[in-house]
Amino acid sequence: MRLLFLAVFICITTGAFSQQIGDKPPKSMIKTAEDKAKEAARKAPIAWYKIYSVEKDTVIADTSLTLQRYYQYNYLRKDRFGHLQYPNEGQVFNLLDYTQAKSSVFPAMGYQAKHYAFLEAEDIRYYHVPTPYSDIYFKTVMEQGQNVDALVALNTSKNFNISIAFKGLRSLGRYTNQLASTGNFRLTSSYKTTSGRYAINFHYTGQDFLNGENGGLANPAEFESGEAIFNNRARLQVMLTDAQSVLKSKRFFFDHAFRVNPNDSQNNLSVFHRFNYEHKFYEFNQKTLATTVEGVTFNRFGDAVVNANINDHTNYDKFYNRAGIAYENKSLGTVRFYIEHFFNRFGFQSERTVNTLVIPRKRDVNVATLGGVYEYRKGNWRGTATLANALGTETVRYAEAKAAYTFNARTHVNFQYTNQSKLPNNNFLLHQSSYEAYNWVNNFRNEKYNAFQFEAQTPWLNASVQWSNSTDKLFFTDVQNVANQQLVTPQQFSGSINYLAVKVAREFRYKRFGLDATVLYQNVTQSQAILNLPEFTARGSLYYQDHWFKKAMFIQTGATVNYFTSYFADDYNPVLGEFFVQTQKKIGDFPVVDVFFNARVRQTRIFLIAEHVNGLLRNNDFYASPSMPYRDFIIRFGLVWNFFQ
Repeated sequence: MRLLFLAVFICITTGAFSQQIGDKPPKSMIKTAEDKAKEAARKAPIAWYKIYSVEKDTVIADTSLTLQRYYQYNYLRKDRFGHLQYPNEGQVFNLLDYTQAKSSVFPAMGYQAKHYAFLEAEDIRYYHVPTPYSDIYFKTVMEQGQNVDALVALNTSKNFNISIAFKGLRSLGRYTNQLASTGNFRLTSSYKTTSGRYAINFHYTGQDFLNGENGGLANPAEFESGEAIFNNRARLQVMLTDAQSVLKSKRFFFDHAFRVNPNDSQNNLSVFHRFNYEHKFYEFNQKTLATTVEGVTFNRFGDAVVNANINDHTNYDKFYNRAGIAYENKSLGTVRFYIEHFFNRFGFQSERTVNTLVIPRKRDVNVATLGGVYEYRKGNWRGTATLANALGTETVRYAEAKAAYTFNARTHVNFQYTNQSKLPNNNFLLHQSSYEAYNWVNNFRNEKYNAFQFEAQTPWLNASVQWSNSTDKLFFTDVQNVANQQLVTPQQFSGSINYLAVKVAREFRYKRFGLDATVLYQNVTQSQAILNLPEFTARGSLYYQDHWFKKAMFIQTGATVNYFTSYFADDYNPVLGEFFVQTQKKIGDFPVVDVFFNARVRQTRIFLIAEHVNGLLRNNDFYASPSMPYRDFIIRFGLVWNFFQ
């Protein structure tokens, strides 16, 4: 009876399931184009994941663990050789390597020290990926916070790619009033027709940087004494306890080009256009003006037109357009002619009169230039020549020539010549503040700059030489040198400044051991101490690397030493958000030793770093600027994790 019941049940259920299955059409054995695309994406090689700039400099997504990746594992996400950071993450950097100084013929807003982590249009990267790609960066900070940078890139088709990213930082810091809270939001998209006839890159950025501004140590002798009570850095008195600065920005940018002839051929004619709109504001706030040090009360930045609650606010708007036509011959190269228009408005909330000096509410700059570019690529040679000159009364001028020759994949040489006449940054010419000494209206000349640069990369040695000459250089300085005060104003040096830099780098390897060394020599010839730099800057890393756990993990461990000779370093002024020249105190001549243990497991890189370990053993003579110490010993941990699906 049980067997009969079981047989009937099986027959009924089998029939029912057969009827349900029969309702569905049979699955085709022929793969559709969509199926083939999905399968190809799952098998996509890493070389298909491309990252490029607006100038089409392209790299491949890389998950390897190398010493260069370790050098780039920081808040800026780039090698910081030649940059000396303040003690808290997200603060300013003192520039040791002048070859890395950026320059444009058009005037910037100013407040340049606040722009170290600011992403300019040329810093934005676009993505071309076959499957969703993500990059996640995490690193611990000094105290009460973290640093995270997360990016996701994907495509809706082979021709259209988008990415969205956000880098956020919060770090309280170990000194009083040193909070850093920053955010960089990026949204990019790129589109290219299948034939390549039309292409466009677009991005939007929203960036904000908030910093507590403590004005430096009030009594450096307390720090240098090495007394145990001051190991808690919050016990060291600082100049300002309730001041802060804020830099905020938003930018809309697109760059597109259209080929006039329908098909790519030996001769091509194209039109192109680039647009950049940017709004920024810089704000310096300070509730309490007076500072008391050892019984003496003073205002750090001099007399003010208010008794409390300083609120200096500066706005900046920029419109930039460049449009032109390009002719390409596959044998002779590409010629581009363009006209560009630059407009900026730099201003304040209202007109102000300070001690009979009338400070206008705004300053407008309106410049048009006509330019041409010739690009040549044939065989192992690559060359570019650019010439641009202003139309109208402005004297903007820019000329550049580049040549490169590639011997093989590991050996190439580059040469570059640059000549420019640059308009002064806005805050050199006009500034308005509640502090009386920080109000001015100036009419400075253009800065002139000539530079030659040669670079060679070989399997044995990487070397570069740069020589430059600057005239009419603009700078900030404290000309009054009043004790406990910073009364900083802009100046122009009419003389000539000659600068020479020689940089060599080499990596030695023996079995599982390696030594990476970089040395920079700089020499400045000038009649006044305007451009002050260390004569030698060096970095060396001794490391061991190996595969562990049956090659499931790759590790790299060792120590890095950074060093620069003593020099009159520039100091930082928070009212202006700028570094200024000083010749009263030298810093430097101290090594910084970092010990690291890094590992890679599949697509994840893990970093464990003990920073400034020798700070536990030496005297407190390490400074990032004349008024602010370098960071103390700290152990930091983090990772970079990539996903390809």
